[in-house]
Amino acid sequence: MSAEYVIRLEEPRQDDVIRMLSALDSYLRSLYPPESNHILGIAALCAPDIRFWVARRECVAHGCGALRIDAAGYGEVKRMYVTPEARGRRLGRAILACIEDQAAREGLALMRLETGIHQAAAQALYRSGGYAECAPFGEYRPDPLSVFMEKRLVTR
Repeated sequence: MSAEYVIRLEEPRQDDVIRMLSALDSYLRSLYPPESNHILGIAALCAPDIRFWVARRECVAHGCGALRIDAAGYGEVKRMYVTPEARGRRLGRAILACIEDQAAREGLALMRLETGIHQAAAQALYRSGGYAECAPFGEYRPDPLSVFMEKRLVTR
């Protein structure tokens, strides 16, 4: 990742972050029907069980990702996104590392996620980061348009 990007925990209720998440939502809605979209809105991203990161370059938001801490004791990767102009710079990998590091600091030994079958780049990122396919978890149900993955973490 280029050193000019800074990734920090931030409040999602910011105009530029909301615009970025709206772009992500539009993209996801173009790929999947409503019943296959598991989008967390801005209010949900502000909940106490969520940690939300924003990647910025020169104060402009170029990526984001969230950790949702499930009551069952695992972490879930949510709202991973890198803007088209920032892709190819390993920014997604860096955001994912921030999420996993925080999860380990909070004592979580297992990370899980749901992504879509039409998001090959996301699947490749997660597989290269050690995630493997698993059964649906939590409130998710089997969905032919979803890919469920998990990874064991080394806790601190």
